[in-house]
Order: sequence, then C-alpha cells, then structure tokens
Amino acid sequence: MENIEYVLPGEIEKRSFAIIGEELKERGIVLPPEQEPVTKRVIHTSADFDYAKTMTYSPHAVQIAKELIAGGADIVTDTNMALAGINKKRLAEFGGTVHCFMADEDVAREAKTRQVTRATVSMEHAAHIDKPVIFAVGTSVFTVISLFCPQVYYGFGFLAGCVLFYFIVMIRLERYTRRLPYYILSIQPVVAEDKSGVFTRIGCFMDEKLERRTNVDRN
Repeated sequence: MENIEYVLPGEIEKRSFAIIGEELKERGIVLPPEQEPVTKRVIHTSADFDYAKTMTYSPHAVQIAKELIAGGADIVTDTNMALAGINKKRLAEFGGTVHCFMADEDVAREAKTRQVTRATVSMEHAAHIDKPVIFAVGTSVFTVISLFCPQVYYGFGFLAGCVLFYFIVMIRLERYTRRLPYYILSIQPVVAEDKSGVFTRIGCFMDEKLERRTNVDRN
C-alpha cells in the first residue's frame, strides 16, 4: 500500500491534465495552442486519446466561440447531459444562459400534436432567441438544417443524425474496447487485495459452525 498515492479531490482534474499532456508528448502529438485546452478537456472526460487525432475544428472556431461567450451569447443544447456539464454560473457572468428545450412539457405536447420530433420543436424554440446563440448539439444539427427546408422534411435531420452517430459510436467503441486493457493497466494501480462481503462472511461462519458440530459428533 506504500506505493499508492492518494490525490485530493481538488487536485484530480489538475493531475489528469498533466497526465494527458505527458501521454500526448510520448505519442508525439502537438496540439495547436488554441485547440489544446478543448481537446484535453474532451480526453479528460472520455479517457479516449484518439480524440487528439480525430477532433476537427472549423477555422478560428475556438476564438469565435470565446468572443460570442464574452459578448453574452446563449448556448442551446439538445441533451440534459450536455446541459448539466456547462458551467452556468460562469456563463452568467458574461450575460449568457444555457437552454435545453427537449424535456419541456410544451415541446413534447407540440411535437405530439404536429407529429414531428421534439428536436424539431426544440430548434424552432431556439430560433426565437433574440440574441447570439451557440448550438452545442449532436443529432439536432441536422434538424437545424432541415428547418430551412419544406416542412415535409421535418424530422429527416433527426433520422439522418441518428444513422450517422450510430456508425460513429460503433467505430469509436470498437477502437476503445480494443485498447481497454491498456487504458486500465496504464492508468490504474494494480493492487492485490482480499475482499469479502457480507454473504461471504456469513458463509464462512456457517462453515465453521458446521465443522465444529461435525467434530463434536465424531468425538
């Protein structure tokens, strides 16, 4: 147990970023300074170093996003998970707010009445925000595009997005599981430790009683 280093909760993220930097250096990967903190954050969240090679950025995307946030832009996402991961307090300091309309009751009700997807109605609600908006969306990006098409194509964006992301997830999952032993053994300390649960202790206790009774009967 002497070789195990205990890290305080407040230091975990800092240590994680340091480890990521060392790993990228060993792999000979040099990230552009503007993109480096974003890519490292994604790797920190997913424990997948492949993002260092597969993540792509539009020209000046990070700088544009920073300028929009500094100018008070809102952020619209299509999942509550993404909503929970955005620092709302920090964003509010610049006058911005995070929106996720997917779980709103009125959105679900309107989508059912019109027989369209909630993603479609959510993006329509987002389109009425009267200020600069950053879209942090996945499959809904196709729904945003479909809003500029005739209504007959509503929902097509969601379907196309699901198909696309299904293949992306399957490919990335296959790559990750292929290197799963590496991720586990290279990051986590391997410590041999005997553990016994409640039922194990009960079983051992019953075995001891049975063994003592058997010895008494023999005597």
